[in-house]
Amino acid sequence: MPSAYGGDQLDVVAVLDAIEAASYQDGSLGWCAMIGATTSLLAAYLPPRWASEIYGDPASCTGGHAQPLGRAVAVDGGLRVSGQWQWGSGSDHCTFIGGGCVVVDGDGQRTPRADGLAAPFVFFERAEVELLDTWDVMGMRATGSTDFAVRDVLVPEGRWAEPHLGAPVVDAPLYRFPFTAALALGVSAVSVGLARRACDELVELAGGKRPAQSSRTLAERSVVQADVARAEVAYRSARAFVREQVAETWRAAEDGPLTDRERRNLRLAATNATLRATHAVDLMYEAAGGSAVYRTGPLERIFRDAHVATQHAMVAPRTLEVLGRVALGLPTDASSF
Repeated sequence: MPSAYGGDQLDVVAVLDAIEAASYQDGSLGWCAMIGATTSLLAAYLPPRWASEIYGDPASCTGGHAQPLGRAVAVDGGLRVSGQWQWGSGSDHCTFIGGGCVVVDGDGQRTPRADGLAAPFVFFERAEVELLDTWDVMGMRATGSTDFAVRDVLVPEGRWAEPHLGAPVVDAPLYRFPFTAALALGVSAVSVGLARRACDELVELAGGKRPAQSSRTLAERSVVQADVARAEVAYRSARAFVREQVAETWRAAEDGPLTDRERRNLRLAATNATLRATHAVDLMYEAAGGSAVYRTGPLERIFRDAHVATQHAMVAPRTLEVLGRVALGLPTDASSF
């Protein structure tokens, strides 16, 4: 959050460290911290009046879903919005909940306002939002990432942001980072925290567990020794790549807007960290043997949570295709970076 509204306006690495530390304790905790932190970046894009109202209270908490699944009709005084969104992580704790929209005319056809407003992320008061009971999933259960909906809600004039198009109202290097890249980096920090915890859990287990019909502990088996090393290399090298790209991009952001290449490199580092960290989790899950499937230990939950994180649109394996196109010099729509 911008310091102008009472926030700490931390640098990117400090926020990633906090998300990773929370995720080490519990994946759902880290995930909700990530959603709250990244959504609060939008305070820099809101008119000061709305930024102060939404974020001025130290107990404020925002979340939502940025994909433009809502329909907004321009009316006197603002926008009338209806829609339904998925992945409303932590919404039950939010003071304001946001949703991406497209501006349409009375017939439902995309029609930007006269001022050019086309695809805003609008903020709803908590009481205006219906939370739907849809979050029946394998992992990240405690995030409460249920679907949510609004029906014909009047969003007052200006209570929205367009981070993909408009310049931030609060100009600082932090707010020149692309919102989508910040979200992807946050997801990767969750994955790295889970990987660290998985490695620590396996090390603790391996010192005392003797597989059936074996006189040696897991720790004394060469295959487990190698897998522990591979897992550590996987998440630590990926984490280092994220830090390298964030440092480079921060220096660039101090001078002005980022290039498509710089934005692409952030997304590449985030996707890589998510996938490599999850590979580390898989190695530890498999090394633990049957012990990993019991709910009495955390490895089964870490495994489930890690594989939910890989399905996030910002870091899913399919994102590598468009990132590879840029490296190959092929024509690429970089707007999603």
